[in-house]
Amino acid sequence: MNKIISKEYFSANVVKFEVEAPLIAKARKAGHFVIVRVGDKGERIPLTIADADLQKGTITLVIQKMGVSSSKVCALEVGEYITDMVGPLGKATHIENFGTVICACGGVGTAPMMPIVQALKNAGNKVITVLAARNKDLIILEEQMRNYSDEVIIMTDDGSSGNKGLVTTGVETVIQREKVDLCVTIGPAIMMKFVSKLTKQYEVPTLASLNTIMVDGTGMCGACRVSVGGKTKFVCVDGPEFDAHQVDFDEMLMRLGGYKEMEQEEMNKIINN
Repeated sequence: MNKIISKEYFSANVVKFEVEAPLIAKARKAGHFVIVRVGDKGERIPLTIADADLQKGTITLVIQKMGVSSSKVCALEVGEYITDMVGPLGKATHIENFGTVICACGGVGTAPMMPIVQALKNAGNKVITVLAARNKDLIILEEQMRNYSDEVIIMTDDGSSGNKGLVTTGVETVIQREKVDLCVTIGPAIMMKFVSKLTKQYEVPTLASLNTIMVDGTGMCGACRVSVGGKTKFVCVDGPEFDAHQVDFDEMLMRLGGYKEMEQEEMNKIINN
């Protein structure tokens, strides 16, 4: 069991936890994730490691309350425990000095992007981070991103912070003004699809960190399978990052929607009770 050391609300539905996990903190690298479970009969859900503190032996997790299982995690308080935590899982982000890198993230996707931005900057890259959300209240980790980015561009759907528009508008602005050697994108699948479509047009190599449905996290169940370059890959062991221009996002979006009705039914039961 892993004890919760601190809890902070970024918004009503987005929570940051600092959790005791010394072995995971020691082994984790940018891009790694964990699978957590709350309760003996709880569902296993993947969460990317946003940060780690080796001295304290803790890792930082950011989670958005969306369904039954994420709501259970978000309801935990300081001093309580996550029942099970497995990790670090997945392949770490490949880091080198690429040159100029755009890091395009949306909503809660900013949290898993944080260690990637840090690692890219420490490797000598010029890092331009594009933070996007529906409104200013959903922009998270802006100050931390500014500490490790050469430039931060804020995009909001309603124009309440930064520039009005989608993440793709911010990305295209950078591509049109200077040479970009790599783009990394993390966020909702539909957002990553359109970032990928844009960067493909400009021939900018792009990595997407996929957020498929996972169960066991070891590649045995096949629940997280995606098509990449016409071949079946498992996000938990082959990813979570892939060449975005090779990902079949339409198939991924269809699979992500497969359990929405069931999830809503379970949420309604909780609300009605």
